[in-house]
Amino acid sequence: MKRKIIEINEELCNGCGLCIPNCAEGALQIIDDKARLISDLFCDGLGACIGHCPEEAIEIIEREAEPYDEGKVMEKNIVPAGPNTIKAHLEHLNDHGETEYFQQAVQYLKDNNIPNPLLLANLGGAMPQEPAGGCPGSKTMTFQPPDAPDTKLEVDQRPSQLNHWPVQLHLLSPQAGYLKGSDLLLAADCTAFAVGDFHKDYLKNKSLAIACPKLDTNQQVYLEKLVSMIDDAMLNTITVMVMEVPCCGGLLQLVNKAIESAKRKVPVKKIVVGVQGNILEEDWI
Repeated sequence: MKRKIIEINEELCNGCGLCIPNCAEGALQIIDDKARLISDLFCDGLGACIGHCPEEAIEIIEREAEPYDEGKVMEKNIVPAGPNTIKAHLEHLNDHGETEYFQQAVQYLKDNNIPNPLLLANLGGAMPQEPAGGCPGSKTMTFQPPDAPDTKLEVDQRPSQLNHWPVQLHLLSPQAGYLKGSDLLLAADCTAFAVGDFHKDYLKNKSLAIACPKLDTNQQVYLEKLVSMIDDAMLNTITVMVMEVPCCGGLLQLVNKAIESAKRKVPVKKIVVGVQGNILEEDWI
């Protein structure tokens, strides 16, 4: 079957092994001083290892691969490694919104009379509250809407409209649940600092990804993620917000390339912000 799976650039990989602890499924090993994908069967294609590669040698591609098997992963790699690995794996699935795999993993534990570490931690199988490992800044989270009845704000404090984390495009997983069917705001890094009412006027009710088309490296990954968001997460619309400076135009070009490469077509709005925060252009293209 054709599905998403990681690919390792052998020329870039230096064999540091930082990706290994972040692949709880056991799909990676260091062999001959290089990280290797040892089994398609064990790679879920979610890319938890990507953010821990200092050489940017790992990316997600789509190719013919053996279907991922949650039961086999639990049996061969997760359960034998002990409760901490089981907990990390369950949190990993939850963090990426993989409800089906999560349920399969929990069912495997039940069927084999193996204690569920999340239940033992009084989490009841819900979204974990603390990251199991790796960088806490890349942990996927969704937030309570700011206008919920129990939201407490200081007097005159405007509520944040951000409803998920992370937001940097390199850290986002295209398979994250909060992206599915959403209206995506793809904003150049500087725009939120220039636009005084960024949250109220532009972020509300949208998912968010931020990027810098001038300074960010490995933008081919950005292109592949955007294509996946369009085709797999079924984005509803994309709003591209850029500054008026010439280098910012690369972000819109990236979206145009993604639209050309994707199987689906989605409406795209272009917003150009002046360096003093004024809106110079706002049009559907």
